[in-house]
Amino acid sequence: MTAFESIPLCVPEIRGNEWAFLKECLDTNFVSSVGPFVDRFEQMTAEYVGTRYAVATANGTAALHIALLVAGVKEDEEVLVSTLTFIAPVNAIRYVGAWPVFIDAEPDYWQMDSEKVRDFLENGCYWREGALYNKRSRRRVTAIIPVHILGHPVDLQPVLEMANTFGLKVIEDATEGLGATYKGKNLGSLGDIGCFSFNGNKMITTGGGGMIVTNHEALACKAKYLTTQAKDHPIEYIHGMVGYNYRLTNLQAAVGCAQMEQLAVYVETKRRIAARYGKALQGIAGITPMKEAIWASSSFWLYTVLVDEKKFGLDARGLLNKLDIKKIQSRPLWQPIHQSPAHAESYVGQLPIAEQLYHQGLSLPCSVGLSECDLDRVITVIKE
Repeated sequence: MTAFESIPLCVPEIRGNEWAFLKECLDTNFVSSVGPFVDRFEQMTAEYVGTRYAVATANGTAALHIALLVAGVKEDEEVLVSTLTFIAPVNAIRYVGAWPVFIDAEPDYWQMDSEKVRDFLENGCYWREGALYNKRSRRRVTAIIPVHILGHPVDLQPVLEMANTFGLKVIEDATEGLGATYKGKNLGSLGDIGCFSFNGNKMITTGGGGMIVTNHEALACKAKYLTTQAKDHPIEYIHGMVGYNYRLTNLQAAVGCAQMEQLAVYVETKRRIAARYGKALQGIAGITPMKEAIWASSSFWLYTVLVDEKKFGLDARGLLNKLDIKKIQSRPLWQPIHQSPAHAESYVGQLPIAEQLYHQGLSLPCSVGLSECDLDRVITVIKE
């Protein structure tokens, strides 16, 4: 009997100049938050995404926190946000003292439902003295965070149009969509601000780390100021505001530069893995593969399927357990944040699509380094 090695869900791929760039950091003694690789990583990210500016941060959550602050979101205001997401953007809203307004997912591509955004803004809000307020809470509504989950874009055009109509800032959480495009434009470049995380399981990694991108000079300058302790003088320790130590180290940025050099190849590989899964799983009763909109090019960060228990014979957790027995790691989607005990104080309406996706969604192994043999093994186990 053959003893198979385990197949992880999604792990980093180290195949380029990481060792060489790290050695350069060590040889030059630039190992902390000052060094040439930080500047280079910011420039590479801005150039790739298609924005004028990029500001490196300690992690993706820090990027979201600072983005909300520079966007002008204040205490007791409200921010529309996807409920089907990792918890970070919602936590960041609470960091600034604001409150989330949870928006349901749409059933086709599982992203923030732009029609639900429209319904809330047009029917759930009112104008007072040139500002928009939530009819129920009486709080001012000031921003939208569309979270591009699993590598596929939110349908952004209607969201951006509504934001313009209602005077709202748009902060894209594009972490999972690095390498994806919406109508030909890279995610992170379409809103007022874009945010990325470079955690170990993301499209590229710096071990941790994050990035803020924007086309607005004033926002970029304030973001850099706040992430570096709001220091006002190059020599004297004078601070004009309460700042944050959200700096990225030169060591991490060196890894990021090496990873950025490989990003196009990584995206191509992810798309190839997704195409293989889609073709192999299409005909299995009860398994719904990921879709891609005609206006989108997904990076397929985490390849995810929906599992219908009645048709497939197992629910998503049952399939997870069967895969685990075969040493194949899979993962359910996030509990919708409106159901999270961490945000129980926030108002919750009816968000049925996100709840259904949570119960039925399962992400399958899709590391950039996933071998054809291991991909065949995952598919075979599901078919069996």
